[in-house]
Amino acid sequence: MKIVTRVKLMPEADQVAALSATLRTVNEAACWVSGVAFERGVPREYELRKHTYTALKARGLGAQAAQHVIKKTCDAYATLKANIRAGNLGRPGSKRRVRAESKPVVFRPEAAQPYDDRCLSWRYDARTVSIWTTAGRLKNVRFACSPDALKMLREYRKGESGLIERDGVFYLVAVCDIPEAERYEPSGFVGVDLGIVNIATASTGYRAAGRGLNRYRRRQLALRKKLQAKGTKSAKRLLKKRSRKEARHTADVNHVISKTIVTTAERTGSGIALEDLTGIRSRVRLRKDQRAQLHSWSFRQLGRYIEYKAKRAGVPLVYVDPAYTSQRCSQCGHIDRRNRPSQATFACRSCGALMHADDNASHNIGLKGEVVWTAGRESRVPATP
Repeated sequence: MKIVTRVKLMPEADQVAALSATLRTVNEAACWVSGVAFERGVPREYELRKHTYTALKARGLGAQAAQHVIKKTCDAYATLKANIRAGNLGRPGSKRRVRAESKPVVFRPEAAQPYDDRCLSWRYDARTVSIWTTAGRLKNVRFACSPDALKMLREYRKGESGLIERDGVFYLVAVCDIPEAERYEPSGFVGVDLGIVNIATASTGYRAAGRGLNRYRRRQLALRKKLQAKGTKSAKRLLKKRSRKEARHTADVNHVISKTIVTTAERTGSGIALEDLTGIRSRVRLRKDQRAQLHSWSFRQLGRYIEYKAKRAGVPLVYVDPAYTSQRCSQCGHIDRRNRPSQATFACRSCGALMHADDNASHNIGLKGEVVWTAGRESRVPATP
């Protein structure tokens, strides 16, 4: 299982200039390679290398850096094609899709640049790195991270690391290959219903209310509108300073929720069942004033956090079809749209069961999880006649 660990670089003044110039040089080169690839119909990496490698070396890039620039460009086009196939850029002929297909991929000046062990070496005891730049090799560049992150780097770091600049601060994002814990046989499944009013509701009774996070998002949105309307230099500085603050806060909330769910499942020897909500944003129709709330819903991020924490703990996890989980009674199995008279209330019109709607949905998801797990364990070998 691969997990990324981010460490903060603390370079000296001359090292800052070298790192900044390196990122801008390699990303300018990547934009040029992208233009060549676009003109030639995005050839394969080996063919693209024949057209660009010599020119990249002439730009002052080292051999490994030039290879990484070419590979980064090919990966960007592969991602673009995957998004087009998945429909993430709209239907054929839509403005967004036409705009993406009609011009080369462009890289930001501070976009991440991959480094392998030939270009980057770590000294964990001294907490320094030696890194290649266009101005030569920089040695003894200090970095800072938590003790847990340092232990993870020391024991599991493997493969490439990415150099990235955010608001004038440089980071190294390292890939750590952590062995997955052996999964146990679950005694049952904890169903987790994901939502906006309640971020997550587990069949164990745990409920993470979304009232605080939604209020925080509304406050941040109102503040951004106010600063954007003001338009002064100080307002723009404050906007830049507050950028990604809401995303960081949301990620922290999701980390806490996912840890609670996985810890509970591990303690009780249960598995976790999650809804597969792929494509829900395109299926749901809402009023204009509700769209910001829907598109800021971070259910996928929460699902990823639960998934990787479950893998580290050896907790079985399955994804289930969310169809009718809100309309089906978890007590008698009766399905009816009228079972849900309001957002928070579930009242079965067959057996009379009355409970919170999200609790009912989480129990249905847990039951579906058991079915999916059992089906996965069944032998597919035809019976001997």
